[in-house]
Amino acid sequence: MNDAAVLHIKGRVLVGPEDVRDELWVVDGRVTYDRPAGAAAADVRTVSGWVLPGLVDAHCHVGLDAHGAVDEATSEKQALTDRDTGTLLIRDAGSAADTRWIDDREDLPRIIRAGRHIARTRRYIRNYAHEIEPEVLAEYVVQEARRGDGWVKLVGDWIDRDRGDLAACWPADALRAAIAAAHAEGARVTAHCFAAESLPDLLAAGIDCVEHATGLTEELIPQFAERGVAIVPTLVNIATFPALADGGEAKFPAWSAHMRRLHERRYDTVGAANDAGVPIFVGTDAGGSLAHGLVADEVAELVKAGLTPTAALSAASWGARGWLGRDGLTEGASADLVVYASDPRADVRVLADPQLVVLRGRPVA
Repeated sequence: MNDAAVLHIKGRVLVGPEDVRDELWVVDGRVTYDRPAGAAAADVRTVSGWVLPGLVDAHCHVGLDAHGAVDEATSEKQALTDRDTGTLLIRDAGSAADTRWIDDREDLPRIIRAGRHIARTRRYIRNYAHEIEPEVLAEYVVQEARRGDGWVKLVGDWIDRDRGDLAACWPADALRAAIAAAHAEGARVTAHCFAAESLPDLLAAGIDCVEHATGLTEELIPQFAERGVAIVPTLVNIATFPALADGGEAKFPAWSAHMRRLHERRYDTVGAANDAGVPIFVGTDAGGSLAHGLVADEVAELVKAGLTPTAALSAASWGARGWLGRDGLTEGASADLVVYASDPRADVRVLADPQLVVLRGRPVA
C-alpha cells in the first residue's frame, strides 16, 4: 500500500445528508478541503469513490463473548473485524473486560465505554454484570460513570423465573436516584429493555436511551419523541428471538410467546418510532452471541423497518457521531472515513463492501 504523505480522495464526499463535496485531502492525519500547497505528485495517493465518516456501532461489546470477558487477543480480533468493515467508532454498551489498552492502539477503532452492565441479582447473563439490589444501585451507577466514557448501562428488564416472563428489574425510586446520580457525574444512562413494563419508570426517571426497545407501544412512543429519548433497536439481534423462544418453550411458555410477539412486530415498532421522530441509531449487539462487523446488516434492517436510506445511513454515521459528541468529516477533524465504489444512499448494501478504510489518517483496510 502506498505510504504517501497526502491522501487525495475524489468523487462524492458525504459530509452530511445535504452537504456533498467533490474531494477531500488527508494531511497529517486530518481532513482538509483545501488543496495542500507544495505536495509533490510522488507524495500524493489519489483514490476515487463515495466517502462517509467512519461508521458507528452504538451497541457493541468488545471484550465479551457468550460466557463473559475474553482475553486481549480475542478482543483485538473483535475490534479488527469491526474496523475492517468500516466501523471506526464504537459505543461499548457494557463489558466485563478492561479494554482501555485499545486506546493506545492507533490501528483500532475508537471506543466510548459504558462501564460494566448493572443488573439485578440473578437477572441477567452470567458473568456479564454487577448483580446487585436496588438499595445500592445509585452507588454502582456512580462507580461505572467514573469508569466509563460518559455512559452507564442498566439492565432494565429480564426474565423473572417466578413469573415465567419478562419483568422490570428496578423500583421507580431506585431508578430516579440512580439516573440523577449518573447525570450529576456528567454521564448519560441507557438501559437494556425488551418489554414495555419497565419503560414508564425509566422515562419518568430521565433515561437518555433504550437498547432494543421492542416493547415500545402507541402510548409510549410519543413520550419518547417528546423527551428526545433515543433507541438503538439492534434488529440483527432481535432476529434471534424465535430461536430463543423455541429453546425456552418447555420451561417458560409465557416468556417464549412474549418474545415471539416482540419479534413479529419489530419492524412496525421501529417504523412507528421513526415516524414519531424518536432518535434512532445503529447498534448490532455484537460480542455476546453475535459476530462483530454487522453494521451494514443493521443499516439494511432499519431500511426494512421504514427508515429512508439516508436516515438509516445517518443513524450509523452523521447523526450517530453527533449524538455521541464526535466529529465527522469536518475541516481539521481526524480523518476517520470509509470509501465505497458507489453511492450508499442509492443502495445501503454497499456498506458491506468498503473499498478503503482510513483511521486516524492512515489506510488500514
